[in-house]
Amino acid sequence: MSRSAHLRPRRRVAPGVDRLGDDVVNFYLVEDPDGLVLIDAGLPAHLGQLREHLADSGRSPADIRAVLLTHGHPDHTGLARTLQQAGADIWVHQKDAAILRDGPRSAMRHARTERSMLPYLLRRPAAIATPLHLARKGAFTAPTVPGVRVFGADQRLDEVPGRPQAVVLPGHTPGSTGYLLPERGLLFTGDALVTHDGLTGHTGPTLVCRGFTHDSNAALTSLDRVDELTAATLLLPGHGQPITGDPRTATRRARQTGQH
Repeated sequence: MSRSAHLRPRRRVAPGVDRLGDDVVNFYLVEDPDGLVLIDAGLPAHLGQLREHLADSGRSPADIRAVLLTHGHPDHTGLARTLQQAGADIWVHQKDAAILRDGPRSAMRHARTERSMLPYLLRRPAAIATPLHLARKGAFTAPTVPGVRVFGADQRLDEVPGRPQAVVLPGHTPGSTGYLLPERGLLFTGDALVTHDGLTGHTGPTLVCRGFTHDSNAALTSLDRVDELTAATLLLPGHGQPITGDPRTATRRARQTGQH
């Protein structure tokens, strides 16, 4: 295995669902009879990995019909403009659309975090690796994404292959959203519920710390909405490993971990 392949971990996490990205951030390719869908859009440097993965089955980025963004942070939107130009519709909650319109450096203006990163870095200097990784992979220099498709509430996205249900989970950002495929038992949680926090180093079901979160009280409340999604038996987060089983077990552990 080449060194570059080693640094680009990917694996099938469910029938027709591949996890892409790296050790810091996940995004997912979903196969449906009506076409391909990407959940989140990784970092700009992930373009080669995505192209290679698609080419393995004789496809290209032009075969991706839709990109569903769980929120507007730049580690989840890096390939959005490239895929839009290749023909994909880009979907995001209307409250995060301004970040796409104004560019990744506007995230702090549109979704200001509750705390500075500095206290986390002072307590755990190794945490600097996360923002440095994002910077090296182009997160903060990705192009703006005009003309995105928006929604404002929970709804089925009938124009998207597989008709996923958008489930609004505000808190991490104002427009944070999960995507539920109830017939397949899948819930893509984005950063509303993760299993790794790059600033605190915590592993296991958790909310993202306040250094990366806009409204932690709202994020905690959104776990109640996740509890209602009993059709989901596999949770696929934006950071960390997938979670299997009853989502209420994961949300209970996240509440026990608390907010940092």
